[in-house]
Amino acid sequence: MQSIARSDLTQTRCRHARAAAKALLRLPLALVRQAGSVGIAALLSATALATASLAIAPAHAQNGFTPSFANALPESDEQLLLEAAQLTYDFDRDVIVATGRVQIYYIGYTVDADQIVFDRGVGTLTARGNVVMVEPDGNVVQSHELTLTEDFAEGFANALQIDTPQRTRFIAEKATRTEGNTTTIENGLYTVYTKPTNPPNKPPLWRIRAAKIIHDQKERMIYYESASFELFGQPIAYLPYFSMPDPTVKRKSGFLLPSGVYQDKLGYGVSVPYFWALSPHFDVTTTLTPLSKQGTLGSFEFRQRLGTGQYSVSGAGLFQARPGEFSGTSGSDRWRGAINTSGRFRLAPNWEYGWDVTFKSDRRFLEDYDMADISGDGEVSEIYLEGSTDRNGLSVRAYSFSLSQEDYTSTGVNDATSTLFSSVGDSLQEKQPFVLPVIDYDHVFDDPIFGGELSLTSNFTSLTRAETDAFQATGSNVDRFRGIDGTFSRLSVQSDWRRSFIDPLGQVFTPFAYVRGDLFFIASADNDVSALTSESFAGRAMPAAGLEYRYPFLATFKGGNQIIEPVAQVIVRPDETRIGELPNEDAQSLVFDSTTLFDYDKFSGFDRAEGGSRVNAGLRYKVQLDNGYYMSALIGRSYHIAGENSYATTDILGSTQDSGLATAQSDYVASMYLDTQYGVRLGAQARLDDEDFRVRRLQAQATGSYGPVVSSLAYAFLGAQPNLGINDPREEIVGSTSLKLEDNWRIFGSMRYDLENKDIVQNGIGVGYDDEGFSISLSYDEDRSDSDEDTDRTFYLRIGLRTIGNTQFSSGAN
Repeated sequence: MQSIARSDLTQTRCRHARAAAKALLRLPLALVRQAGSVGIAALLSATALATASLAIAPAHAQNGFTPSFANALPESDEQLLLEAAQLTYDFDRDVIVATGRVQIYYIGYTVDADQIVFDRGVGTLTARGNVVMVEPDGNVVQSHELTLTEDFAEGFANALQIDTPQRTRFIAEKATRTEGNTTTIENGLYTVYTKPTNPPNKPPLWRIRAAKIIHDQKERMIYYESASFELFGQPIAYLPYFSMPDPTVKRKSGFLLPSGVYQDKLGYGVSVPYFWALSPHFDVTTTLTPLSKQGTLGSFEFRQRLGTGQYSVSGAGLFQARPGEFSGTSGSDRWRGAINTSGRFRLAPNWEYGWDVTFKSDRRFLEDYDMADISGDGEVSEIYLEGSTDRNGLSVRAYSFSLSQEDYTSTGVNDATSTLFSSVGDSLQEKQPFVLPVIDYDHVFDDPIFGGELSLTSNFTSLTRAETDAFQATGSNVDRFRGIDGTFSRLSVQSDWRRSFIDPLGQVFTPFAYVRGDLFFIASADNDVSALTSESFAGRAMPAAGLEYRYPFLATFKGGNQIIEPVAQVIVRPDETRIGELPNEDAQSLVFDSTTLFDYDKFSGFDRAEGGSRVNAGLRYKVQLDNGYYMSALIGRSYHIAGENSYATTDILGSTQDSGLATAQSDYVASMYLDTQYGVRLGAQARLDDEDFRVRRLQAQATGSYGPVVSSLAYAFLGAQPNLGINDPREEIVGSTSLKLEDNWRIFGSMRYDLENKDIVQNGIGVGYDDEGFSISLSYDEDRSDSDEDTDRTFYLRIGLRTIGNTQFSSGAN
């Protein structure tokens, strides 16, 4: 092909050659390198794309010359592919001009323009008119004119815009790219942009304007010189020099946005955090918070990720300048602080261990200095080991509890009036136990036993308490015990068996049986607790057998279907033994409602074991409409039919009194759930008196969204339980709502109201703006839940700038 081209070329002479193609011209430049001195002409001739006259300078005049642009191409399979409506080659100026919907594809770059000029003499490519360049990393560059070197490493442009995949944007009067790494923007802007649908063409609310912006892609840093931060188009802060990681960076050492705080006892303060990205696997964040009244609070957080897990260590502390601000509390010392460590690691494919441990210098440190962002809640410390398979599970845990509540002087209401025990409000921390260990093991056997499923449940718990936690209900001279000093251990093992049969009528019969054994070890118990057994070891056993019956009726109708299902359950077992003689630590909470109606044992823990024969009965109803509406309801009650009623006999706490189960016929329990599939959901749980249907307990929740409104409402009523020291009923309503205004604006509020005492417990209101690049909210809250303190009033101002960070200012007073 080359020889034919040379023969044709020697017949004509002229200043330039032009190939005008009706179709797009594809020009792989790797072939130009191979075509030698007349590669362009040969390629055009060979592909038969030229439709106009072709005249090329003599071959001997071009002997040995290869276009510099082609020479710059890497010696690989990479090709520059050109598509254009027309291609012109000017021999005198050594210029190739492509016009008409020009596109170039080269080593991951795509360039679109009205015209592209290859100047082989200086080794540049210039794109003009509606230029759009997409870089390999996804950046989109738009300009009227863009000049690049032959390897695309350097370039220059006037009036350009750069959009990144992270939806950030640079706008420049002019920009220069050097060494394929550094882009220098003159008189530029940096901002973020939202998705086109949120809403289209919405201008950015904030931006950074700078005389010079330098983007170092190797360092992945952006530097600003003579910059100002603008909000709503107006400058609000001047930044002589400012730098930040580019949007692709997830971790980079540097200062984070500061936040402000004001509290009556602390004064004004500013938290200045610094993030240290020490390696890809660990980092440290240090924060200094100078406070006008108390000195400087220092805090840190160290995090490390290893091959099998991760852990962190965080802490905070200060030397208080004015400890008298906290006189009368445990926070009146000079040195105050806290430290936390947490971790989670895989020990084997099905095993992991971890911890979350906090130590505080005093009870109130984390509440008084809540700007110290320490991991964990500060009150519960835990160490654990756990493993599980499809049919087995084992966990070993240890707990300790560190209160934030201060000791208080009891008013005599529900106090321990006996001189044998401390007052209810005294020694609160000493009354908290150390629980070590709590071991739970569950196993479901693979093979059926007598055609049914056999499972095993076991628990071992040991705890130690320093001081007895006792009280007397108002009007009573009987001591009740939430906890007893000494060491208590219990081992419980229970085996369950069940099997279901379905007869031809659709009735479901499920016989079941279980047997449970408990062994208690009681060491160094408080001798003043006379009801407690004096034995060091005590045992208890509870076998049971029963039958559950269900008969679901399915009825279909136009527009949906419904299920009516009567359920009955009979359990036969002996009486519970040694009631009141054994500690009760984990079965103090007894809630009888529709969720526990069909539980074999309704106690919440292992320290109590339900005895006596009982029948549980109820009626379930479900309806599903074709339009998506769904409702379910349940009503039922429990009947004690033989033996001693465990709920009628009190233990050392009296936890079963006022439970609704103490009589032969229990209170009624009912529940209802409604889902409209249109954003409205309703749910309620109720316990009604067995004689007059008075409400003893009621919880109801409703959530809904309609148009711009999202709301939730919760109501709770708990009747008086004088035997447990709760002399008055409790009735509260809690509501919250958020109203979306135009575009991204919203207002929100919440309230918690005590209906019994006719008092607002908590309330708050706020306004916020949110989009993909900017968020701001201002809120005001009041909290009166701590009866020992004045009303706690707090203002919060939160600001979030995408790619830059978040900051807040809080002001608290009480």
